[in-house]
Amino acid sequence: MLFNSIPFAVFLPLVFVLYWMLRKGPLIVQNSFILFASYAFYAWWDWRFLSLIVLSSLVDYLVGLRLGSENRAGRRKLLLGISLAVNLGMLGFFKYYDFFLSSLCELLGLFGVGASTHTLGLILPIGISFYTFKKLSYTIDIYRGYIEPTRRPIAFFSFVAFFPQLLAGPIDRASTLLPQFLRKREFSDSLARDGLRQMLSGFIKKMVIADNLAPFVSDIFENYGKYDGLTLLIGLFFLAMQLYCDFSGYSDIAIGCAKLFGFDLMRNFAFPFFSRDIAEFWRRWHISLSSWLRDYLYVPLCGKKPSRSRKALNIVITFTICGLWHEAAWTFVLWGFIHGLFFLPMTLKKRHRRFIGTPAKGRLLPSFREWRAMAATFAATTLVWVFFRSGSIGQAFGYLGRIVSNPLMNLNYSVFLPLLLVCVSLLILEWFQRSREHFLQIERMPMAFRWSVYFAAILVLLVFGAFGSNEFIYFQF
Repeated sequence: MLFNSIPFAVFLPLVFVLYWMLRKGPLIVQNSFILFASYAFYAWWDWRFLSLIVLSSLVDYLVGLRLGSENRAGRRKLLLGISLAVNLGMLGFFKYYDFFLSSLCELLGLFGVGASTHTLGLILPIGISFYTFKKLSYTIDIYRGYIEPTRRPIAFFSFVAFFPQLLAGPIDRASTLLPQFLRKREFSDSLARDGLRQMLSGFIKKMVIADNLAPFVSDIFENYGKYDGLTLLIGLFFLAMQLYCDFSGYSDIAIGCAKLFGFDLMRNFAFPFFSRDIAEFWRRWHISLSSWLRDYLYVPLCGKKPSRSRKALNIVITFTICGLWHEAAWTFVLWGFIHGLFFLPMTLKKRHRRFIGTPAKGRLLPSFREWRAMAATFAATTLVWVFFRSGSIGQAFGYLGRIVSNPLMNLNYSVFLPLLLVCVSLLILEWFQRSREHFLQIERMPMAFRWSVYFAAILVLLVFGAFGSNEFIYFQF
């Protein structure tokens, strides 16, 4: 079920009303209803893949219980290995089996060894990359002694399948989200109001900006050979805005939706286009994934006292795996690898935490140095998006090469002007709200101003929104 669909417009109010009608009953009843609603939400896409969520949740629940009572180091490692094998085995089979088999056959072909490719044409279960990492945070943290296992199966299963974040995150940790399923939730008017505001901001970013940018981005990338360099640069800018508005829009809707039910999900985007270097960008972009990879991959790889060269190597490995996590394609592997290379100079010079906090805090405009740093970071990350979007590495380099070889062809650029103005307007709006969680967080403004903004936002959504149940980009990951 898509957030931007009529079925969800019926589903959400119905679940909301029934959920809060159960608030005076036992907690297990409220959690059971959340679990039922979440499974129904997922089954709307394909009920057959529910078995994967249920089976893997059961494994991690039982492994967690056993880890909590097992003191022998060897047995604890075995139990953690079971969790890793089941979760990563499922993810690897559905997401990477065909990719690695095809790549192996192509590699053997380079050496003159013929090999037939028997790919299975597997359907990727939607959300599997997200709920797999979510569950692994539970078993790994129990193994490390950071949290205690829960003995409430309904609460745990609800934590795994919680419908607002089931399909594309944020990837909340068990240490922060699971306790919210273990205590009674009381309705909060202020939290619900902010949830609605955040959902509205997400729908605007997704349906008004991302979905209207999508046809232009697709046309430019699919027919890049007939466009000049300036148009291709506009296409890259549109791609960066499309990806940001699509995914941060989903995150805003998910977080806002969770607030309606009394849950506080972690922030997933913090105005990343105002980042002053690549390290700050990854502290602001897809925060739940980047922090997960840092804590559960990069830190274990480094060990207790890593050398600077080992840190550098592990940074590149972590970002390369980040690319592969997104999609089983060499373009994504290269995209992640390049980001790792971007990170190297800051890691080696210990300058990766130069920029912490709000840019130009307390000032209306950034300094020239800040502006230059933000522009350089935006340009670098935007250029690398070409590998994220291209169907092959050859197409990506062809796109970049044409930017240089055919800079101008006197084409009609006015067709791009309306969307360019919309994108710039969003960036300006977010700049003024950069110290808040989302750009519609205006509860402290006068009532007349607030409601004028809300009505204007709804009108913009109704008039300019692309109503066609367009899937969110990150559903494919």
